[in-house]
Amino acid sequence: MSETEDSSCVYKNSNAPVEARVQDLLSRMTLPEKIGQMTQIERSVATHGVLTDYFIGSVQSGAGTWPFEDAKSSDWAEMVDGVQRLALASRLGIPMIYGTDAVHGNNNLYGATIFPHNIGLGATRDADLVKRIGAATALEVRASGIHWTFAPCVAVLGDPRWGRCYESYGEASKIVCEMSSLISGLQGEPPKDHPNGYPFLAGRNNLVACAKHFVGDGGTDKGVSRGNTISSYEDLEKIHVAPYLNCISQGVCTVMASYSSWNGSKLHSDYFLLTEVLKQKLGFKGLLVSDWDGLETISEPKGSDYRNCVKLGINAGVDMVMVPFKYQQFIEELTDLVESEEVPMGRINDAVERILRVKFVAGLFEFPFTDRSLLPTVGCKEHRELAREAVRKSLVLLKNGKTSYKPFLPLDRMAERVLVVGTHADDLGSQCGGWTKKIYGQSGKITIGTTLLDAIKAIVGGKTEVIYERTPAKETLASGEGFSYAIVAVGEPPYAEKRGDNSELTIPLNGNNIVAAVAEKIPTLVILFTGRPMVLEPKVLEKTEALVAAWLPGTEGQGIADVIFGDFDFEGKLPVSWFKHVDQLPLNADDSLYDPLFPLGYGLSCNSG
Repeated sequence: MSETEDSSCVYKNSNAPVEARVQDLLSRMTLPEKIGQMTQIERSVATHGVLTDYFIGSVQSGAGTWPFEDAKSSDWAEMVDGVQRLALASRLGIPMIYGTDAVHGNNNLYGATIFPHNIGLGATRDADLVKRIGAATALEVRASGIHWTFAPCVAVLGDPRWGRCYESYGEASKIVCEMSSLISGLQGEPPKDHPNGYPFLAGRNNLVACAKHFVGDGGTDKGVSRGNTISSYEDLEKIHVAPYLNCISQGVCTVMASYSSWNGSKLHSDYFLLTEVLKQKLGFKGLLVSDWDGLETISEPKGSDYRNCVKLGINAGVDMVMVPFKYQQFIEELTDLVESEEVPMGRINDAVERILRVKFVAGLFEFPFTDRSLLPTVGCKEHRELAREAVRKSLVLLKNGKTSYKPFLPLDRMAERVLVVGTHADDLGSQCGGWTKKIYGQSGKITIGTTLLDAIKAIVGGKTEVIYERTPAKETLASGEGFSYAIVAVGEPPYAEKRGDNSELTIPLNGNNIVAAVAEKIPTLVILFTGRPMVLEPKVLEKTEALVAAWLPGTEGQGIADVIFGDFDFEGKLPVSWFKHVDQLPLNADDSLYDPLFPLGYGLSCNSG
């Protein structure tokens, strides 16, 4: 019998059935200990006193909160293990579960492999690739000591004006369902006889996943973040609930509630959807977590009548509350609500059972600390090659015009002189997009990776003169005949969530004009770095020779050069309809008057296009 096993404590016996362990531990817990398990706080307030006095069940790092900037994976592991030691020192020794938003790799960590955002993965239509990305991400996150990622987002996109568009795999439920294979990569694939709805984790090298945001967050009216999804239940079920069936069948351990509303009903307080649909009809037996300060969004204005927000949210079915800083108030309010019987004790026990179930399934009682043997996996060559493959497969060729004797692409790597232009040609941060180092991302050399310019220079070698200008100089354009071709990289600056809501969708930073100015003088390939379709003005479509949607590809820019220079052909297909003008939105392939610029599923290849 190991040191952690004790025949008098079933919950400490690793050989006992999970449900027996859950019930044994639950029977030993006081109300403060139970409510503590339901509380998730931010790492900056996770002090010795807070963790032990309030019996905190979970800690998280919000995007942009590190041990210190550019901390290594070993620094993260030391921080997480330190928090864990404090949690284990409590009366019952219940380990905490540590979470983070690792949504396209371990994106909070300097030096980690950053994979394409989901919209790009949706363009690959490659469920096995996405599963392998999940497995690689799990290793790099677990190397940092973290047990839980708030991913994947399985929102079905209704409108690209939504600021979280790039977090969706696409506008069709079928695409999103297929790409939910990320869960089997993160958590491991459950055996065929695994009970449906029961959480699953294969082992220490796997990561607890979280399907989000339940439900309908991608379908809000006019694409407004945290807005209102207006639909019948039948349509909600067919379009937005469908991916959760796939997630639950893969044993997803956790689900996150949405900030949004359904027909005016706030999801965080919707008993019908959270309990009757998710937990009862779909049979989900893992834990349901709120979004960041999610309970506060129940009231208008936000945070007013907080006590009632707690009451409504917990009674609706929220099990763990992401309450980063207001944990004392939350605990006090919930304690009072239970003592006054406004929140039934049965609801508390159900929440804690679900939390403990995930912790036992995840092996946290047996292996609470970081496996330091995983440290070499962070940013390793194998993972970067996988990300490079993902970039190659995600690229969508929208246009490939003919020259006098052949298609414009692939480009000639033996050209004498090439012009590379644009805001995104040599900007790793913009290439990665939001949720990289910080929630809203940031421009510049924010981590380790290869920009498009780096990749172009590497592939053409020393025989080709590569001239780079972020903004093309008049003198350069005046001598345009001296260039074999130009590559213009433009797109969106990093953003996330509500800050990304955009009713115009024009290419920022004067993108259309930069493209037109270069294309007027030099045969031009345009590469768009964007989390969604953008307005393509006629001067861009007509004057350029070729056009590629590169989405937000992450750190491995070599994948773009691999394809545009012909080592690989284009494989990507649009995961979302590309509109002609914003007045058409929302535009979806099943619309009766469907008239896109490029339809869902469109994508040329050099061989065929």
